[in-house]
Amino acid sequence: MKTGMIIVNYNDYESTKNLIENIKKYQSIEKIVVVDNNSKEEEKEKLKNIKCRKLKILFQEENKGYACAINAGAKYLIGEFGKCNIIVSNADIVISEEKHIKELLKTLFPKDVAVCAPVILEGNHLNRGWKIPTPKQEILTSIPKLYKKMEKKYRYYKEEHYQEKESVVEVVSGCFFLIKSPVLEEISFFDENTFLYYEENILAKKLQKLGFKTVINNEVVVIHHHAVSIDRNINQLKKLKILRESQLYFEEKYNEASAGEIRLLRLINAITRGALKISLKLKNDKKERKSKKDATKKM
Repeated sequence: MKTGMIIVNYNDYESTKNLIENIKKYQSIEKIVVVDNNSKEEEKEKLKNIKCRKLKILFQEENKGYACAINAGAKYLIGEFGKCNIIVSNADIVISEEKHIKELLKTLFPKDVAVCAPVILEGNHLNRGWKIPTPKQEILTSIPKLYKKMEKKYRYYKEEHYQEKESVVEVVSGCFFLIKSPVLEEISFFDENTFLYYEENILAKKLQKLGFKTVINNEVVVIHHHAVSIDRNINQLKKLKILRESQLYFEEKYNEASAGEIRLLRLINAITRGALKISLKLKNDKKERKSKKDATKKM
């Protein structure tokens, strides 16, 4: 099967251009599809000027989120190639060598494997997939003071899980992974009811239901400049709102959370958002006082 790559871009031309330059000579990738989520006009114009014979740019008229962008790119590739392997990538990814793509394609080859991913280096952190939390575990990890402790306890696999060349996991990061197009069609593509976050958990639930495997190749590493484009375009409060809305949708629609668990999550989310608002206001007030003080000194 041929292989195409989808790069989701939103006001991040430099990262997108760098990734295209990184991979455009890789013979294992026959097509590069950039799905632009309605960036600024000047960003769109810059994208149009990128020179690459493999490149197709799809301009979305509206930013409907990450899942919608992936679906647009995947449907284009399926229209071009029929059955194919699809690489999904954030713009802020670095792949050091083509052999990494070839190794991942080998990992994806077995019939029962639907999705595979490399180890993703994010700063000093290795992202190697995670477990789907139960609704009760989700509640505990949503409490700010308990977050780190509960996440380590419930979300991540122990180090010994990654001792072999490949490890089966429940979920892989949405920033970079490979999926077979027939599987994507069988699960009716990505659920477009989330704007950002929880796409990975939803995908994992769909794949589990059909008995497919998700695999990490522990010998392949790619670099992710984590949250570069997100932080540039979405403020903290809006990001938290989007995260919590996606969380509630996943828990209610896919993770069989009870009505009581949903109410509790809503309460925790409201308290967390209120606390963040207060924290941000205090920081802004402090900055304003400092600016006034500095201005007074200069007079």
